[in-house]
Amino acid sequence: MVIKKLHEAGLRSEHAYTAGLASIGLSVAVWLASAKGESAGVDRADRWGIFVGEWAPTFFGLGLALAQYED
Repeated sequence: MVIKKLHEAGLRSEHAYTAGLASIGLSVAVWLASAKGESAGVDRADRWGIFVGEWAPTFFGLGLALAQYED
């Protein structure tokens, strides 16, 4: 039902896959920015990188669901 609504709104599997790849790159960028820009240390940078990095599997799963609906 949710996938159908997203599909009807114009979201395609390619969009979700692109968002997944972008979130991987963003994860690295956030980690680097946090490691260099904050004095909290590498632990905090690791947490930021992991937080953003966890978005990728969600987007890839959404892409798979949309791909099955598109067939």
